[in-house]
Amino acid sequence: MDTIDFNEAYEIVAGRVEEWIRTFFEMLPNFVVALFILIFFYALGRFARKIVIKLLSKITDNKTIISLLETIIGISILTIGIFIALTVLQLDGAVTSLLAGAGIIGLALGFAFQDIASNFISGIILSIRHPFGIGDIIETNEFYGVVEKLNLRNTIIRTVTGQIIYIPNKRVFENPLQNYTTTGLRRIDLACGISYGDDLEKVRDVALEAVKKVDNVLNNKGIEFYYDEFGSSSINFKLRFWVKFRTNPEFWSARSEAIIAIKKAFDENDIMIPFPIRTLDFGIRGGEKLNSMLPQNRPDFINEPG
Repeated sequence: MDTIDFNEAYEIVAGRVEEWIRTFFEMLPNFVVALFILIFFYALGRFARKIVIKLLSKITDNKTIISLLETIIGISILTIGIFIALTVLQLDGAVTSLLAGAGIIGLALGFAFQDIASNFISGIILSIRHPFGIGDIIETNEFYGVVEKLNLRNTIIRTVTGQIIYIPNKRVFENPLQNYTTTGLRRIDLACGISYGDDLEKVRDVALEAVKKVDNVLNNKGIEFYYDEFGSSSINFKLRFWVKFRTNPEFWSARSEAIIAIKKAFDENDIMIPFPIRTLDFGIRGGEKLNSMLPQNRPDFINEPG
């Protein structure tokens, strides 16, 4: 009985191995074709990567986005080759299962990581449109500083006080952005005030002449002087002039030198920048003299000699 069972098992195993060998030799040409397909699409993917790198290098200097896109294109081409190879091997059921699984997984990941996807797409658009570059001074989302890096999720800037700020690309893309470095110029609005007793025309001429002598001021862009209000203790004016701007110290230095020059010129021409003045009026009606309001016959106001 044991001998009969052994022989039946041997025949079953031998038959199965013989079937596998026969199937292997029958499928061998398909294996060879599938292997050539994989090699062809792998080489095609590498060639496509090189083409993408050359084309994108002319559009953007962002190496991160270039690397990402050329990797995506290379993997996409190789994936197409894998599906074709599986079809040649008559594994259509496996291809269908893979596509269905990839669709379900992609849908789930889309809902779970929609913010990450938004930042990712915004990073790509910012890299292509290139509204700012590394080293530019920008202001966005109430943050002001120098751009340190742009990756596929965040825009990284260093503030003037040295802090590193990570701003999601989606917020940078959707909100207003000021790039102070693009034009290479920046206007300084300098506010000041002079006393009511000074000659206004003289003040204007002295201030304009003082600012013209400051280094880095672009006289060819014009210097504007405007009186804008009667203040509580001064007549206030604004000076507007342009300076070359690449870094913050250039802007701060020009503004500082302009303040020094104006103050020095005003001192030389006896022009006063007044301190705040407060007038105390004890009368019911404005303008009444204080001594007329003090009681004259009260005992505690009797003047004692000495």
